[in-house]
Amino acid sequence: MNLLKPLKICIITLTLALLSNTVHAQITNDITHNEAFKALLAAKKKAEDSNVLVNIAVVDAGANLKAFIRMDESFLGSIDVAIKKAKTARYFNIDTGKLGELTQPGGIIYNIEHSNDGLITFPGGIPIKNKEGKIIGAIGVSGGTIDQDRAIATAGAASIL
Repeated sequence: MNLLKPLKICIITLTLALLSNTVHAQITNDITHNEAFKALLAAKKKAEDSNVLVNIAVVDAGANLKAFIRMDESFLGSIDVAIKKAKTARYFNIDTGKLGELTQPGGIIYNIEHSNDGLITFPGGIPIKNKEGKIIGAIGVSGGTIDQDRAIATAGAASIL
């Protein structure tokens, strides 16, 4: 009987921990590592199908790097750009290309790219939404043309839906 009490406490503790993690994920609407990996692989496939060598970054709801890949022989300078595109898309919950339209000289947020340790305000960063339409992270792609980067990022973000 003395052995059953510690076992019951252990089972109750484990159950509460699992429930806590489930509730936390539902409250924060954060991208899971499985979702981040799924988005990363979908974007990588789109890049391969398009014969484009890119860097792909996925950030969580807090704009923290969650997943990343540098395709072989992709530009080294695009590593930072991909991460910043993903962060920028999450910081402002907008396609970075659309944000860029607002940052042009005379635009309502001209020079905002100098904030937050540097933002990227050209296409290739896309917010990632869950099935309920809540933003759970973002993806950033760099290494192709801006149209290719946007298409690859869009494919990654769409894979979560």
